[in-house]
Amino acid sequence: MNNVATKMFFRLAEEWGLNRNQQITLLGAPSERTFYRWRSGHIAHLPHDTLERISVLSGIRDATHVLLPIPERANAWVKRPNETFGGRSALDVMLLGRVEHLYQVRRLLESWIA
Repeated sequence: MNNVATKMFFRLAEEWGLNRNQQITLLGAPSERTFYRWRSGHIAHLPHDTLERISVLSGIRDATHVLLPIPERANAWVKRPNETFGGRSALDVMLLGRVEHLYQVRRLLESWIA
């Protein structure tokens, strides 16, 4: 489960063009050493918070691909300014760092799908 989750996260990070600091923030601020261990596939245990974050991010990714079936557009959406977020991008909101910021983006996307 942990390996599947981290593989999904790092694939998403590549699709979204996230830098190391952005990735670390979205994962819940693990130490750099832990981050690099996870990235290399050496995972003994993922904290519940990290699993929750990856799950929410996966839902965000899936929702963008439902709404914007062209992958390039779906992946670009997270970086585009959005009126709903006061002109900030979804990524800007997610990078505020708390898990509820991730949920804020996910709820918006789910409301558009419903």
